[in-house]
Amino acid sequence: MDSGGFNWALMNIVGPLLLLVVIAWAVLRNRKESQEDIDRTEQATRNLYRDEDEAHRGEDDDVP
Repeated sequence: MDSGGFNWALMNIVGPLLLLVVIAWAVLRNRKESQEDIDRTEQATRNLYRDEDEAHRGEDDDVP
């Protein structure tokens, strides 16, 4: 029994469709961030900058 037609259909039709579905799912899933996530990231960045600034100022106090 020849399965050449099935292999062709699998490689040229089913494979690209499956790839397209997976890419579309990944794009839609990772597309939008909630405002809560953005606010949390911004606050964490401000805290990190503040902590680094305080640590840097503490190092300057040791210098005569």
